[in-house]
Amino acid sequence: MNERDLRFRTRAIREGQQRTPEQEHCEPIFATSSFVFDSAEQAAARFSGQVPGNLYSRFTNPTVRCFEQRLASLEQGNWCVATASGMAAIMTTCLACLRAGDHIIASKSLFGSSILLLRDVIGRLGITLTLVDLTELAAWERALKPETRLFFIETPSNPMMEVADIEKLSCLAHDHGCILVVDNVFCTPALQTPLTLGADLVVHSATKYLDGHGRVIGGAVVGRDEGLYQSVYGFVRTAGPSMSPFNAWIFLHGLETLDIRMQAHCDNAENLAKWLQHQAGIKRVIYTGLDTHPQHELASRQQKRFG
Repeated sequence: MNERDLRFRTRAIREGQQRTPEQEHCEPIFATSSFVFDSAEQAAARFSGQVPGNLYSRFTNPTVRCFEQRLASLEQGNWCVATASGMAAIMTTCLACLRAGDHIIASKSLFGSSILLLRDVIGRLGITLTLVDLTELAAWERALKPETRLFFIETPSNPMMEVADIEKLSCLAHDHGCILVVDNVFCTPALQTPLTLGADLVVHSATKYLDGHGRVIGGAVVGRDEGLYQSVYGFVRTAGPSMSPFNAWIFLHGLETLDIRMQAHCDNAENLAKWLQHQAGIKRVIYTGLDTHPQHELASRQQKRFG
């Protein structure tokens, strides 16, 4: 059976695990900075990329790789590169895909630190930023410049729950030679898979729902295109915003319960939103699961549930 034919909850437990000769049931933590080689020739072949194998835990570690393969499967991507935090994932994406003179269009409703990173840190490198309304496709089109290379969105947005039409934005981006990056932290792949809707890259703060217990910090970049993988992996390998094996191990066990937890979150949020609608003193309830939300129909189409 192809692993992609397995159901989400099964892949969230089993994907990526390669048992050692010890025949462990649970994925081990490979707490090592480096790896040994049978010969200098083997080491040279691995470091040159001629043969696969472990090199140095800044960029190759079995525990981290297991997490990467598992999240890539859940997002329906071909690859994943884990990072030290969600912000490191965004930084990696920008610095791997852009250069001085390039232009980013991003949503005004991004997480505040994401805007600060794009404007005040990435901006120092000669990469410019235009912020537009997430839901107004015409605003994205008006913001396009010849040097635009990347669209960046978070959908649904936090906390106002604006929803972007991922399919339409991906078409606009691709028509102008741009890549679309989607922050999928709010829905997770349990509720939404942006790559299947045309996005080029998905970024995560694994710190949030992927762990689900507030224990560790980490991030990830997921995609399908091999060229983008080489750029993203190459940046992490050289610059080093890497995920630790211990954190990867924690995230692996967070993924095991991701779908169950997200279903409970959805149940509770829906019940709370409906209850709040009938409370005195409540002027407005903002929740995509209510038919009063302006993007309710869109959220119904591109999300499995409303988060």
